[in-house]
Amino acid sequence: MTTTIGNPSQSHSQGQGHSQSSSIDHDLFRSTAGRYASGITIITGHHDQGPIGFTCQSFYSVSVNPPLVSFSVMKTSITYPRIRDTGSFTVNVLARNQEALSNQFARRGTDKWAGIPWSPTTQGNPIVEGSLAWFDCTIWAEHDAGDHLIVLGRVIELGTSPDRDPDPLLYFQGQYRALHELDPA
Repeated sequence: MTTTIGNPSQSHSQGQGHSQSSSIDHDLFRSTAGRYASGITIITGHHDQGPIGFTCQSFYSVSVNPPLVSFSVMKTSITYPRIRDTGSFTVNVLARNQEALSNQFARRGTDKWAGIPWSPTTQGNPIVEGSLAWFDCTIWAEHDAGDHLIVLGRVIELGTSPDRDPDPLLYFQGQYRALHELDPA
């Protein structure tokens, strides 16, 4: 089924500083974007009061030279400004068995680090035990993007788990998923 809203012959490019009302239904946009499977990460930092972090599904690699990654965060986040203040962060790519951890870091007003083992990067940012991969970064740039910020980080240190057959935690159509659930075989 294909649903088109608005005039498809018109350009829908909207840059920063342009104010144009949207004719896109927010719920339809969310459910349509939900058809894109993504991995789940926890963005971590180390503030003067201890480790901080939040769950993030909008993460991707940007460039090999220089090594850059990016994530998006809601402007209403209370954790990201504290990470920004430090100038660095670590992206922890979650494994399938870390669904509860993802939920724990998605909640506001709780001790997200209760019972969570971690080790520090060279910069002191937390690497969550059991993560499939991690990227320790300095903040390269930040861009306004509607109700979100797009954050670019320059990777200065990274690593992977020793697992030879990694199983990532995926998110698809509003639910956690596993690779075998999506495999037609």
